[in-house]
Amino acid sequence: MRADAARNRALLLEVALDAFTHEKDVTLGAIAKKAGVGIGTLYRHFPTREALIEAVYRTELEKLCDAAPELLEAHEPEAALREWMDRFIAYAATKRDLKDALQAVIAAGINPFEHSRAKMTEAVSLLLTPLGARTDPMDLMVMLIGVAQNGDPDQAERMLDLIMDGIRFGAARTVR
Repeated sequence: MRADAARNRALLLEVALDAFTHEKDVTLGAIAKKAGVGIGTLYRHFPTREALIEAVYRTELEKLCDAAPELLEAHEPEAALREWMDRFIAYAATKRDLKDALQAVIAAGINPFEHSRAKMTEAVSLLLTPLGARTDPMDLMVMLIGVAQNGDPDQAERMLDLIMDGIRFGAARTVR
């Protein structure tokens, strides 16, 4: 993909994310206009509304999962996991905001969540391994989903602290 095409695609995804999370019935024309591209450019990248919504969702998922190795390079393992969990809560809020748009995608017969579980499990496993944690990656994902569904940022912080304490305790028991 040419540099200008890649830039246009990224800009369209950024504008679409904002539009789909804040406006109920935003048009593709409005997204193209706000991104500063023609509607033809939008349709070249995303032939349908559903394709655009799915790409927005997948892009946010990729950002979250791709952050795991970057965080491990930049931080100690505990800090990397905690930062990733904070990002997961933000990702879940975005996904919640995209709920109506994602339901339209599912109704069109597209499953945007098809590869989500495997990608998330891989990222969580990568973050847990250096800690020597006995925590099953899917158990952690279920806890994070529960925390994210609450919607109270202060309580989410406290709950994430409790989860980290549990992971530390489990890792300490393994070392014996």
